[in-house]
Amino acid sequence: MDTAPKSVSPVYAAITARCPRCGKGPLFKNVLELRDACNHCGLNYRFIDTGDGPAVFGIFILGFLVCGAALYVEFTFEPPTWVHFLLWGIGTPLIALALLRFLKALLITLQYRNRAEEGRLADE
Repeated sequence: MDTAPKSVSPVYAAITARCPRCGKGPLFKNVLELRDACNHCGLNYRFIDTGDGPAVFGIFILGFLVCGAALYVEFTFEPPTWVHFLLWGIGTPLIALALLRFLKALLITLQYRNRAEEGRLADE
């Protein structure tokens, strides 16, 4: 695995969902499905294994944001219950999807940049 160039910021690559090496090729085929390799520089994405990290971080961040926003809306505007169902029933999945995409791309970029791989007990 090559070292990442310093010109590609992990946050930039995550926000734009671009290749962690060149910052130009798309990282995903669709919303969350990873491509096999970069279309621009040819980096093979087989090394990537984010596991459950994006989901765990996403749950904590989303829970904080949605609960805080729901409490704010309730105590500031006192809307009827159906407004909460409409707001948070539609808003929560959309925010979750965007947040999960960003966090997955960020962890992939950081994994590439820091050359993270499985731990080994002995050199093989």
